[in-house]
Amino acid sequence: MSDIIFKDSNGTVLEGGDSVTLIKDLKVRVISETLKRGTLVKNIRLTSRPGEVECNTRKAKGLVLRTAFLKKA
Repeated sequence: MSDIIFKDSNGTVLEGGDSVTLIKDLKVRVISETLKRGTLVKNIRLTSRPGEVECNTRKAKGLVLRTAFLKKA
């Protein structure tokens, strides 16, 4: 997993434990809620799939988000 480079929407390299901000409203089908633009997500975890990170928010636990919708905080 260390050979995969994760980058946010601006091209900044992401690492495990970073905090990110959503750049777009995202609908989460599982909880029937929308995560609003500007939501701060702390302590992300890198996955084995390039372009995806796992995280927890106040509304949902264990979310997988695309890095294209994130920017490093």
